[in-house]
Amino acid sequence: MTSFDSSPQLGVWRALLALTVVFVMLATTGWTAVRQHRGAASPLEATLSAWERGRIDGRDLPDADAPAARLAQFFASLTAHQSARLAARYPLAVGNMNGAPVELRYTANRIALQQARRIERERMHDDRLSPVGKQTAERRMKRFGVMSRPHRQVLAFDPMGSGRMAEVFGDLPRAERVSVVVPGVDTNVLTFERTQRKYAAPVGMAQALYGAERKARPGARTAVIAWADYTTPVGLGVDAATSMRADDGAIRLDSLVRALPGRTPVALYCHSYGSVVCGVAAHRLPSRVTDIAVAGSPGMRSDSASGLGSRARIWAARDSDDWIQDVPHMEVGGLGHGADPVSAGFGARVVSADRARGHTGYFEPGTDSLSNFAEIGVGGYDGVRCAGGDPGCREGISGTAAA
Repeated sequence: MTSFDSSPQLGVWRALLALTVVFVMLATTGWTAVRQHRGAASPLEATLSAWERGRIDGRDLPDADAPAARLAQFFASLTAHQSARLAARYPLAVGNMNGAPVELRYTANRIALQQARRIERERMHDDRLSPVGKQTAERRMKRFGVMSRPHRQVLAFDPMGSGRMAEVFGDLPRAERVSVVVPGVDTNVLTFERTQRKYAAPVGMAQALYGAERKARPGARTAVIAWADYTTPVGLGVDAATSMRADDGAIRLDSLVRALPGRTPVALYCHSYGSVVCGVAAHRLPSRVTDIAVAGSPGMRSDSASGLGSRARIWAARDSDDWIQDVPHMEVGGLGHGADPVSAGFGARVVSADRARGHTGYFEPGTDSLSNFAEIGVGGYDGVRCAGGDPGCREGISGTAAA
């Protein structure tokens, strides 16, 4: 592994390589990725607009952008029947409303998914669509059907464009510890869950982590959120090389964490470009975020762990087969994401990723990375295995032996 603080010659070479990559991306893709999604109407925005004009039994509805605590007070003042009416009338608004009761959001998103499924089923027979468009509509229709099943706990859903989604595993309102999985590029409603390469998708990652946490500490009340509720970059173009998507994602991630029930500790697990989101968000996140773990990171938009401006413990893992290690860890003119989180100079707590394979293997059962993430998630820091067998990554943690 090459340190970020390498020789000046290597630094110059990496700068030239980074600029070459930028010019190639601009020549082949231009700035179309940066411009996409602008100006498009959103079903969620339409529902929020209707909410702003709505009333419930003579009462005005609160601003949907009001603080989560204010919205929580509003919903607490309603009867169960009134809440159900709002979920049925404004499913996308309620389903994505931080501050609304978790169970009510599940119900609202189930309704929204069923509505979206009917729309996609109609689009499958729309002669104005190309054959590929009809196939995509069919895939979306099937995905929305699966996600609307009664046992699924969908915390957020937006069908606009490639779509956004978040799902909960475990009992979130009663959880003593909460973990949030933040995925990277090419995550959308169709890649949110996969049959093949299951643990490379957010649902598989979260399910594996939830199972590993229960194994690490049986009886502990934990919940894991597969959080793909931000618009991720598409492919490895300009979008993935800048923080534009991360800037928006960081705001949304902070809003999620602040609206979680209770005051339970929260751990973030940020994969690939998701670590850019977590890095940008780090300084604004509330103190209940105790741990931020990154895997396969291209950088966190900081030169050091301390530079993130967070009191959370910063953990980093990278498999020796991960191609991300060959990406220049630097930032030039807004392109690139800064220092390598597993480098000695960055200052993160580097944990073992033994038995993980490639860029998407960190949540595979049986890997050191998944085991380490689970121990972090339940607060079992004594069980964390540091990279290279050096126990130094556990030093300074209260109640953790350094031997």
